[in-house]
Amino acid sequence: MLSQLTQIEKEIAKQKWGKEPASLYEPIRYIMQLGGKRMRPLLVLLAYQLYKKDVKQVLPYAIAVEAFHNFTLMHDDIMDNAPIRRGLATVHEKWNTNTAILSGDVMLVKVYDMFLSLPDKKLKEVLFAFNQCAAEVCEGQQWDMEFESMPSVSEKQYINMIKLKTAVLLGFSLQLGAMLANAKPAQQKALYQFGVNIGIGFQLKDDLLDAYADPDKFGKQVGGDIIANKKTYLLIQALERANPTQLKELQHWLSVKLFDKEEKVKAVKAIYDATGVPALTEKKSKAYFKKGFDSLNEIKGDKKAKETLIQFAQDLIVRQR
Repeated sequence: MLSQLTQIEKEIAKQKWGKEPASLYEPIRYIMQLGGKRMRPLLVLLAYQLYKKDVKQVLPYAIAVEAFHNFTLMHDDIMDNAPIRRGLATVHEKWNTNTAILSGDVMLVKVYDMFLSLPDKKLKEVLFAFNQCAAEVCEGQQWDMEFESMPSVSEKQYINMIKLKTAVLLGFSLQLGAMLANAKPAQQKALYQFGVNIGIGFQLKDDLLDAYADPDKFGKQVGGDIIANKKTYLLIQALERANPTQLKELQHWLSVKLFDKEEKVKAVKAIYDATGVPALTEKKSKAYFKKGFDSLNEIKGDKKAKETLIQFAQDLIVRQR
């Protein structure tokens, strides 16, 4: 995977994005150069290599997916009022909210520009799948925001939200790689399902890490979901499993407006621990990873490339940041 990641970083560094006004384009260069896991473009390349060897010609389309992902992060950070992204200031904090909105908008335009070099027949196929995915990502983000004002959220509702907000883009990344390699529709579908299921598992793990990760490794504010009263899988399970005393304390922390952030995080995590929520979340995450591996069993591509995909998913299971 190191060679693919090196190619991805080189391709990102080559992108021009735009010049003037500098305040519009510099935030794009900033967020794209913050690094991150590069999961989505990597999945495009790994899926492509199941069927074809040379990834050079598909690199621009892998970067288009990464640009779309970062566009969503730029806008999500505004909606979440997040101060930190990958260990550094978010775009709206470093510049301002209006600039972050506009820079995000032009990033999305650039994504379509990057896809335009596809052959006409392939372009239509790719854009149809991409547009469906992009709309679902927005639906997931809207559900996430609506959950904030809903009195309760079920596990089923939550899983559907993270599927849309996070997992479908991983599925599309793999589907895109297979499309570009002219893989059969059944192979594209199996890869998409693999991506969706590992995406759900990834987000559940992310929920867990948000509360329990080492701050020096995590790259963003630990306990941010607790501070913001995000209805994560952990909170949903804690509300269901808490005894009357724990439930009363949990409801207090969910309703109080003025509080010490560290005190709130510590108190809510104590309830999570007492109700066994971390272990439940880990178990649920692993169950979705297993579903992903089941879909991967249907893939008939290059053995070495398939082993790399398996290793990729296994790394997500044990990750600590």
